[in-house]
Amino acid sequence: MNLIRFALAALLAAAPATLALAQAGNVPAVDAFPKPDRPVAEIISPQWATEAERDKVDEVGQVARLMGIGPGMEVADIGAGSGFYTVRLAKLVGPEGRVFAEDVTPAYLAGLERRLGKERVANVTVVRGEADDPKLPPASVDVAVLVHMYHEIAQPFGLLHKLAGAMKPGGRVGIVDLDDIPSRHGTPPKLLRCELAAVGYREVGFQTLKGDVGYLAIFAPPSAAQRPEPAAIKPCPDETTRTKPR
Repeated sequence: MNLIRFALAALLAAAPATLALAQAGNVPAVDAFPKPDRPVAEIISPQWATEAERDKVDEVGQVARLMGIGPGMEVADIGAGSGFYTVRLAKLVGPEGRVFAEDVTPAYLAGLERRLGKERVANVTVVRGEADDPKLPPASVDVAVLVHMYHEIAQPFGLLHKLAGAMKPGGRVGIVDLDDIPSRHGTPPKLLRCELAAVGYREVGFQTLKGDVGYLAIFAPPSAAQRPEPAAIKPCPDETTRTKPR
């Protein structure tokens, strides 16, 4: 029995580990939410651009400063991909903080786990999410970032609804994307604001980032009482997709 307990403790202590983190309470099914009235871009790569290019313009630093990310915080990297943001955020929050590195693609998560092990990053929890659910613990996240991937979310209304439940009181959600149509791997700010508002989010900041890496839109998530029922969420008409020239 002691050997079994020791083995279990060692398994739980190992880092990084991919965890399926359950949420408390009743979680609406994916088909309870409306589909977005726009194209959804295909997931084609675990990274948006080379890390050297992004570091040259201090992309993560810009976002971290605007989001107020610092030591001891718990941060969720939604759509972590190759871990570009994950490893840098892990350094910023320090040993007393934690990063939840979430993605829906098993191959990306496997590669990220290898990277974290190689770079000896211990304060990251790798999480396999779903298109409508980031699978994060309730009230566990100070800041969530969704970087160059919002346009790839097949069920944004479900994901945003459930992400709100994972945010701590006063938490913030930051979305980095290009001002372009979803089929060209961007999200027009007007469309983004409409979709976030449909789930009860309130915009509290917007900044064009330096270095041609897109914009950062910051939102306050709704409380449980403010979150609309899935059936009450109305998709936003995507006029920009139909009218924006090439």
